Amino acid sequence: MKRSTFLFLSMLYSVLVCAQQPPNIVFIYADDLGYGDLGCYGAIKIKTPCIDALAKNGLRFTNAHSSSATCTPSRYSLLTGQYAWRKAGTGIAAGNAALIIPAGTPTLSAMLQKAGYQTAVVGKWHLGLGAAGGPDWNHEVKPGPPELGFNYSYIIAATGDRVPCVFVENHHVVNLDPNDPIRVSYQSPTGSEPTGKQNPELLTVQPSHGHDQAIVNGISRIGYMTGGKAALWKDENIADTLTGKAIAFMSQNKNHPFFLYLATHDVHVPRAPHPRFAGKSGLGVRGDVILQLDDCVGRISKALDSLGLTDNTIIIFSSDNGPVVDDGYQDEAVVKLNGHKPAGVLKGGKYSAFEAGTRVPLLVQWKGKINAGNTSAALFSQVDMFASLAALTRQALTNDEAPDSFNALDVLLGRSAKEREYLVEHADVLSVIKGKWKYIEPGNEPAYNKNTSIQLGNAPQPQLYDISRDLREQHNLASVYPTIVKTLSLLLHDIRQESVTRH
Repeated sequence: MKRSTFLFLSMLYSVLVCAQQPPNIVFIYADDLGYGDLGCYGAIKIKTPCIDALAKNGLRFTNAHSSSATCTPSRYSLLTGQYAWRKAGTGIAAGNAALIIPAGTPTLSAMLQKAGYQTAVVGKWHLGLGAAGGPDWNHEVKPGPPELGFNYSYIIAATGDRVPCVFVENHHVVNLDPNDPIRVSYQSPTGSEPTGKQNPELLTVQPSHGHDQAIVNGISRIGYMTGGKAALWKDENIADTLTGKAIAFMSQNKNHPFFLYLATHDVHVPRAPHPRFAGKSGLGVRGDVILQLDDCVGRISKALDSLGLTDNTIIIFSSDNGPVVDDGYQDEAVVKLNGHKPAGVLKGGKYSAFEAGTRVPLLVQWKGKINAGNTSAALFSQVDMFASLAALTRQALTNDEAPDSFNALDVLLGRSAKEREYLVEHADVLSVIKGKWKYIEPGNEPAYNKNTSIQLGNAPQPQLYDISRDLREQHNLASVYPTIVKTLSLLLHDIRQESVTRH
């Protein structure tokens, strides 16, 4: 065979193999990033060119929602395809909580494993670890992500402001010295080491509410911790560490399909940007870590390019809930906003039943498959990622998988504008959106969070908003349209009663 013919056939074979190989999936999940925090969503005080490039090269959603206004339940719903409010114990998890999702539960990652994907979670986990009673940090930390369908995991157990401040790789704390065991408690001190409350002179940033217990890297945290000195992370290096692990996983698995769930720490507190970004945004440390997040996204995109994987990789970018500015530290994030509006035009924020609680950025890029530069106003929920990616990979779901997850693949890829019939939002109370109407059920919790300065959307009477005309939720129309209130109240009641809403 002539060399030219051989080379042609080899190239043709490679093209056919690539055409048959399912797309890689990279899901980048930012933390506490608001609807108005990005240039592609209207921010003018801060530049986010790398994230904006995803919008330029793909599809930008204007009515996409996390399933909850806080982190743990959003992550639970994303991975299980089930509303977190159906299951007790899915509130914001402590740093030493046991695994919230029972080992062996059908998950998004396990489904993709069955489809032949190598799967990884890198970054913030916040779904508990270990058996009942919590994890044993000094031996095998299990069950955890490996028992839920992840081939590889390199995680922050909970949040950056909660102890233990260590990374866990697969089943083990990274760099742990067995002669310096970790002790963690959320009830009482585990030793005689200083705390933020008793020794504020040791802190680089003072707490504004709570966050005054164990001190790590000059920052006081929630919870008490002693030991594990060699394993402690450096806050300013977290973003680089996680991005490096993510890129390494993609490189190691470039020859077969992979699913990467990269859950960033940014822009959650404590905000400790790397020196490359410190002071660069002009908006204080919160702005600086948005720049850091943008850099992370850019490095992931460049790595895919260098590996020759961009054309066969779907990149999905979103956030776990809406924004919060002061969430426990006097880091000047509020006073240095400089006119920047993290929630954009929306009302509320993290923890809130109003739109800024769950309406979040959602960008989807698949070069050559999704038309570049388009915008979708379709109603979309992150709980639908499970069924949608199952459809993408041609996986049939069993009755016990993803009970609240709808197949919205055509919407996700910009092929259809047909949206969900309704969408449930979860904060202290539940809300339901159907068409132009949003109904918030009555609740007795405070209407205003005095610590975060966020309107929570709780009220003793029902609320009804025409969000097609009143996106800021200024005019409660419940008394004007009692029939609609009753209809949506009954719909929410029926959803609560059903254990499976997927059809």
